[in-house]
Amino acid sequence: MTAVRKAVLPVAGLGTRVLPGTKTTPKELLNVVDRPILSYIVEEAREAGIEHIVFVTGRSKGAIEDYFDHQVELEAQLEAKGKLDVLEAVRRDLPKAGEMSFTRQMAPLGLGHAVWCARDIIGNEPFAVLLPDVIVDAAPGALGQLMRAYDLVGGNIVGVEEVPVTETHKYGIVDPERQEGRMIAMKGMVEKPKQGTAPSNLSIAGRYILQPEIFGILETQPRGAGGEIQLTDAMATLMGEQRFTAYQYEGDTHDCGDKIGLLRANVALALKRPDLGDAARAALKGLI
Repeated sequence: MTAVRKAVLPVAGLGTRVLPGTKTTPKELLNVVDRPILSYIVEEAREAGIEHIVFVTGRSKGAIEDYFDHQVELEAQLEAKGKLDVLEAVRRDLPKAGEMSFTRQMAPLGLGHAVWCARDIIGNEPFAVLLPDVIVDAAPGALGQLMRAYDLVGGNIVGVEEVPVTETHKYGIVDPERQEGRMIAMKGMVEKPKQGTAPSNLSIAGRYILQPEIFGILETQPRGAGGEIQLTDAMATLMGEQRFTAYQYEGDTHDCGDKIGLLRANVALALKRPDLGDAARAALKGLI
């Protein structure tokens, strides 16, 4: 079984759900406590053993590439002032040589198209996809849990979580065949089913391990829901040829591409911080 070494992070989205905050700042660089959302995602990928991260960017997303580079003047000032703990935090996300690549999605044609844009960098090997506005607070991380499932059954692995039945029309939903523990054999999936028609309440939650044959399908994939090239549609096609397993990971999911989700992530993760938890709790008590 070929190891999963590479991951695609599609970061070209406009962040319309959190405007006007994303007018000049990429949504992936909005802070959760004191780190950008993207910092948490990259940390999860590295923890899972990913060796090469491919960012699929777009216009106005140059700040993302800048974030993963040295800020020479800032680092020099921090070092001169003896703020070595802050300097370490600033340098924590910097890549090793060759660890990151950046490629452009030239048009906003959807998640499937964004993944397809990474095809030449990924090559003919399995790869992970992590949605860069979804933080999963879990130990081990959500992708690490999917990696363990992949080591057991191979094929394609889709991270899922339960959502209320009344909310299934907002998500991609899997159609389960059978379940053993957290592993669920899939027979289908549907993107944002009409209310009352969803085959389950298991939502596709922004973490995937996919085989490279998906690229050939995406190349000719017609537009689906929202007029976009949907990754879910291509996965449904590939399911006719390959095994797909859903894995119900453990952890708390925070949709940081949504205003309330971003607020919730800030509160939840601040409360868990040993250095900030007590102060955060006191501040919240004073407001509520």
